[in-house]
Amino acid sequence: MTPLLDVQGLSIGFGDAPPVVHDVNFQVMPGETMALVGESGSGKTLTCRSVLRILPGAAQLRAGQINFSNGNTMVELLSMPEKKMRNVRGNRISMIFQEPMRSLSPLHRIGNQVAEVLHLHRGMSAAEAKKDVLSTFEQVGFPDVERAFRAYPFEMSGGMRQRAMIAMAMVAKPDLLIADEPTTALDVTTQAQVLGLIKDLQKDTGMAVVLVTHDLGVVANMAEQVVVMNKGRVMESGPAAAVLGAPGHGYTQKLFAAAPVIPEVAEPAAPLERDDLILDLKGVCKTYTAKAGGWKAAKKIHACIDVNLQLPRGKTLAVVGESGSGKTTCARIALGAEVPDVGSKVLFCGTKDADPLPVHAMTRTQRIAFQKQAQMVFQDPYSSLSPRMRVQEALTEPMEIHGIGSRADRRDKAAEMLRWVGLNPDMLKRFPHAFSGGQRQRLSIARALTLDPTLLVCDEPTSALDVSVQEQILTLLEDIRDSMGLSYLFISHDLAVVARIADEVAVMRQGVVVEQAPPDTLFYNPRHPYTQALIAAQPEPNVNRPINLSLVAKGAGSPDTWPDTFRFEGISAPDLIEVDPGHKVRCHV
Repeated sequence: MTPLLDVQGLSIGFGDAPPVVHDVNFQVMPGETMALVGESGSGKTLTCRSVLRILPGAAQLRAGQINFSNGNTMVELLSMPEKKMRNVRGNRISMIFQEPMRSLSPLHRIGNQVAEVLHLHRGMSAAEAKKDVLSTFEQVGFPDVERAFRAYPFEMSGGMRQRAMIAMAMVAKPDLLIADEPTTALDVTTQAQVLGLIKDLQKDTGMAVVLVTHDLGVVANMAEQVVVMNKGRVMESGPAAAVLGAPGHGYTQKLFAAAPVIPEVAEPAAPLERDDLILDLKGVCKTYTAKAGGWKAAKKIHACIDVNLQLPRGKTLAVVGESGSGKTTCARIALGAEVPDVGSKVLFCGTKDADPLPVHAMTRTQRIAFQKQAQMVFQDPYSSLSPRMRVQEALTEPMEIHGIGSRADRRDKAAEMLRWVGLNPDMLKRFPHAFSGGQRQRLSIARALTLDPTLLVCDEPTSALDVSVQEQILTLLEDIRDSMGLSYLFISHDLAVVARIADEVAVMRQGVVVEQAPPDTLFYNPRHPYTQALIAAQPEPNVNRPINLSLVAKGAGSPDTWPDTFRFEGISAPDLIEVDPGHKVRCHV
């Protein structure tokens, strides 16, 4: 059988340096999924970009051929005239990019950007294109497809923007889909549905997929063939069952060892002690008003509905849920960055036995003191660090704002924080772009620690990282928490990560906490259908244990489709009831 894509001896370099991609060879057969696996910097993305000839300007194609099937003949893409190549890009070969905010135009509506593919390559009218785009939006999981069509990228969450990128790549039904970390920013339930969607499209159209990922669980659920890359070279390749079942290379074995998994729990955990609380959210609600356009009435969006959370001092409370569930809004309200609805209460107690302070009714002096004690580590280290500031300036700026120490003292503190997060103080003079994604996340953590906080809010701090780097960051956060006595409010969509670091987990869905318990209790006896869906959607690096898409769809569906015990409509959810000691579930009695 003739391969759809045949990459032979590909080498790519920059300047006079050794090649960053060296002698890479692989084939992709029609209708097949081939996974390209490796950590950041292994050359996966450069290899895939070379197929579409969209490499950075400074990159040099030093050797190799890329042949693509054109009916009964093979065409060489690297030597194809640019005019013909334009008809290949987006039409016969599509690519889903990892960073949707950089790939989507901020000046154009999402729907128009996705429809552009159909205008250019299919000659569709605006009405025909819109019909196809809305259908694809529904497939990739947009809850309100009309609103998504009209929205600009900055009006969407990271997960929603990634869904738009997936829709853009899939709407033309290409022969080959190159998916560069397509599910990194997605919740596990949406990830499972999108992976299922890609599989369905493959069955319907015979589309082949090159899946670039560091998640071995995704590989096990999707790929027939696996190519493992490290430092620009192919370390191991072969059928997925063979590579995942018995990895032969030490690098592949290391990736397996670092992969987070949901543990098998023999018995539930004891309830968490709540004698000394650092943070207490009582009846927190947050409602936004969204313009509907034209003469239509404004629409109310309930981001948080009666959220009650308690964080004991020195512990980690994890808030888990899909994109748009309200977990980040809760974190912003806890830090005072977002004002909740009237009647909501957020109390902070910086030291043991001190009087609790209302976060949203503080004096100026109290707020300055609070801002020193409560810091945040953001999801995206690319955007949370200024590209114009050297590391030293980024780390000393919070101390300058609060008037802490002399210039020399601040520099010494910055150097000490770099040591804390496992980086060399010699890096202080560098700019953020000189660091890898994992190193930038360490810098974000170091910046948050410069004021010696007691509370750290971590908003998806590992979602964009490779499994080995993720393991390092989680270990780092645990070490810092234990040595400095910190308390963490940890936001995530990944239950496997949460299982590792949390003392208690609150599961949120559409602004409502649906289940709450210590992680061992939650994994021992998940009661709510949405919690069960989150656990079922977690991909495992085992080809014999595929994701149960029917269970995922059942729990991730609309609340009015859940079993009678949990069903509700609109915002009239049942109460959160303690069904076992320390285990609360939102259900009808």
